[in-house]
Amino acid sequence: MNAITLYWITFIIIFIIVYGIDLYVTSHREEAISVKSSLTWTAVWISIALAFGTSLYFFFPQNPESTIRTGPVMMSKFISGYLTEYSLSVDNLFVFILIFSMMGIHPKNQPKLLKLGILISVALRILFILTGMELVEHFHWIIYIFGLILILTAYKMAFSKEDESVNPESNIFYKGASKLFPIDPDIHSSHFFTKINGKIHITHIFLALLVIGSTDVLFAVDSIPAIIGVIKEGVSNVLTLSEENFLAISSNVFAVMGLISLFFTLKGIMGMFRYLKTGVSFILLFIGVKMLFSSIHSVGEFFAHNSWFSLAVIIGTLIVSILLSILISERKKTDGLQH
Repeated sequence: MNAITLYWITFIIIFIIVYGIDLYVTSHREEAISVKSSLTWTAVWISIALAFGTSLYFFFPQNPESTIRTGPVMMSKFISGYLTEYSLSVDNLFVFILIFSMMGIHPKNQPKLLKLGILISVALRILFILTGMELVEHFHWIIYIFGLILILTAYKMAFSKEDESVNPESNIFYKGASKLFPIDPDIHSSHFFTKINGKIHITHIFLALLVIGSTDVLFAVDSIPAIIGVIKEGVSNVLTLSEENFLAISSNVFAVMGLISLFFTLKGIMGMFRYLKTGVSFILLFIGVKMLFSSIHSVGEFFAHNSWFSLAVIIGTLIVSILLSILISERKKTDGLQH
């Protein structure tokens, strides 16, 4: 059994265990999950992902076709991809919270929608990653299109508000389903379909699922160029296509593992992420610009031999954005007390 197969098996086992525990923890409790408990579980899942990435440094064998050390490249690309996609996933959760609020989804129905939304996100990301990586492999010029998409996404993320892009009633699937089926007047029904007077009705949580599903598609379209930009940086022939696919899929899926736990505390600590969108938009801009200049040999050589640089930029940007969120928030509170 070769190394990549062994890592695939390990990754799948970890995903099943983590997702199962996360479902159990959030489903088999009568009381609401506390902020402390939620943050503890979130820290556990992040630690597992980082430990998995670190193991690549020590245990992944050298690629005989490359003179550059394979282990360190695998680790830095995995962690860079994981942190980028995790940041985008947190932003995705904010949109979920907004959808639940705008559609008046009862708290008892939110976990069910969240779990299905995450599963849809995983399936879409895997499909889009495999398609995108294959396209770049055969048509290298597509990477420049992805770079432009990321730059436009960065601009949109930095200068638009969440509620401007989320309007459930204008969603094409929402409108289509509303015309095809009557809507159950019970807005708190926990079923997707009900039968009233012999007629099948759709419920509010089914409509919310349609909105979340279409939102997942948009987030997948935005995030896939980002992960491809991280994995494909540097000169070619450092990693094989199967190794790149593994990094792209595993870092993406690890990024959505544990989001169920994090969801239950985001409302309580949203102030800590005040400038997260700004930070993520800068990361996307950095990756996009890097993709556009990837044709310059010296640029490709630099990132191939210094894969830590992108990781340092991503970590530094996230730390600065969170620190600014905390400091500026505290300063405003202090100013308010003084006045």
